[in-house]
Amino acid sequence: MNILSVENLTKTFGDKILFRNISFGIAEGQKIGLIARNGAGKTTLMNIIGGLEKPDSGLFALQKDVSMAFLPQNPLFDASKTISEAIFQTLTPLLSAVRNYEIAIELHNEDPNQKNTDLLQTAMTEVDALEAWDYEQRIQQILYRLNIKNLNQKTGTLSGGQLKRLALAKVLIENPNFLILDEPTNHLDLDMIEWLEEYLSRQGVAVLLVTHDRYFLDKVCTEIIELDNYQLYKYKGNYAYYLEKKSEREFNEGQVFEKNRQLLKQELDWMRRQPKARTTKSKARIDTFYELDEKVKSRKTTTDLTLNVKMNRIGGKIIELKNIRKAFGEQVILKNFDYVFKGGERIGIVGKNGVGKSTFLNILMDIEKVDAGTVVLGDTMIMGYYSQQGLILDEDKRVIEVVKEIAEFIPLADGSKVSASQFLTLFQFEPEQQYTFVSKLSGGERRRLHLLTILIKNPNFLILDEPTNDLDLPTLNVLEDFLLNFKGCLIIVSHDRYFMDKLVDHLFVFEGNGIIKDFNGNYQDYRDDIKEKEAEAKRQLNAQKNNKQKPELTKTIEAKPKPSYKEQQEYEQLEKQIEQLEQQKTTANQALSGNITDRDQIAKHSKHIDELNKTIDQKTVRWLELAEKM
Repeated sequence: MNILSVENLTKTFGDKILFRNISFGIAEGQKIGLIARNGAGKTTLMNIIGGLEKPDSGLFALQKDVSMAFLPQNPLFDASKTISEAIFQTLTPLLSAVRNYEIAIELHNEDPNQKNTDLLQTAMTEVDALEAWDYEQRIQQILYRLNIKNLNQKTGTLSGGQLKRLALAKVLIENPNFLILDEPTNHLDLDMIEWLEEYLSRQGVAVLLVTHDRYFLDKVCTEIIELDNYQLYKYKGNYAYYLEKKSEREFNEGQVFEKNRQLLKQELDWMRRQPKARTTKSKARIDTFYELDEKVKSRKTTTDLTLNVKMNRIGGKIIELKNIRKAFGEQVILKNFDYVFKGGERIGIVGKNGVGKSTFLNILMDIEKVDAGTVVLGDTMIMGYYSQQGLILDEDKRVIEVVKEIAEFIPLADGSKVSASQFLTLFQFEPEQQYTFVSKLSGGERRRLHLLTILIKNPNFLILDEPTNDLDLPTLNVLEDFLLNFKGCLIIVSHDRYFMDKLVDHLFVFEGNGIIKDFNGNYQDYRDDIKEKEAEAKRQLNAQKNNKQKPELTKTIEAKPKPSYKEQQEYEQLEKQIEQLEQQKTTANQALSGNITDRDQIAKHSKHIDELNKTIDQKTVRWLELAEKM
């Protein structure tokens, strides 16, 4: 049974049709990815289902007993409220107890006086009474994974990325039956994205999401729906299956289109003869002609243009970084960093949010000055920088005017040229849209236009800081093809793992405290390397547990922050919990290997063992994280 039913939904803005008479349903636990070009109505459809907008016609209904939470693309919070107030806005008894405990912990950590100690004890008693420790631990996991700290901080002091993570934490903590997520991976670092993948995959919650992250779609979604040409197409399977079936559909539609086009020619000749007889039959034929004409005109044709750009010559010297140092107060970004860039290098930059990735790019562009060391730029270098801040565009200009102000043509390697209009068409701006005013563009369309203003300058050293945010999948495919043909130096900061894997040869891994590791391989290679090391650490932990010894902590050069009182408590609790879970697993295995013959009982015990294994793995990973601090 569907928990959400959508029937014959239509939405237009002025003369622009977004979708017409679309219908679909979402069942309990189903996870659906919504795909469409920028401006096709993805966000509008999500807003309608989330109750923020109204359709022109049609119905949608949510089951009475279903709770829903909506993560919008650009969440808003009352700037005067604290993070805690924003998260625990809707208080159930469980949430209220957990909130009181979180506040008491923070106060006790700041000042462990008798008053705060008593407050903490009262809060712990309340959590005990409601048996809310598992719920509290789940909330802690969400806040920890999304790097949300200091619950007393005002939301008005947070950046756009922090607000998006706060909004995501809020909807996950609400623990609804149905989640609507509009670009949930934006502003998350790679570790956060991988955690969110696992979290959504193992939860029984139904999900409708929009994302440009193809790995995320593959991992989380079991069905894809696509908004195209005002209609909705459904694909039972993940993103890879969708690509295969979409290709088949477009091939078949192309054949139908060609038949319709030939038939339209014949009918047009008949119409031009201006039939005078107004019989029922001739009127029906006239109506059929107009329907056919609309079908042919509404079909959007795709361009096969590819660009092998004639790049400006690169000299012997590109960029040299010598003994670079940069810090903001106590936060060290770069520490004695040396590097000499080579021609044609393709470097991906990864690291947690706030470790200095964007600062590093700004240093290369001479936007940010170093504290010490030198940056030497080669004489022939033409830099192109696509930043997260975006471009301030003149709202009164048309799209094509913005591009033509930079260049009328872009030279190709074979000596030919591509016009500004052709370049716009390649990047999904159809000819009729090129004369649209900038003020009418969606957020994704603006970012796409900003990207074009960088590429059309024909740089030979290209820096892209989160270029995939808010770009639709067709544009991403075009951009990837363009960059694969790009012969200059390329630096990419992106949380889109598919994009990184396709384009980069090695990584700068920002590990924090000024440490940058040069890893030879793409992002998937890097993750495989980390997982191998984590597996080794887990083997060592198990060996230490078997020997009844405390783990020997890895020595690091950098001093680790001291664990908080709350973390010490969690660390001790986890040791006991893991031991108890292992005992439960042993008991369950013994029961399964006994004389049970009933299939339902066998399935029940097997499922219980799987759940225990997952829980043990999760708690062990958290125990390892805390063990480093201890």
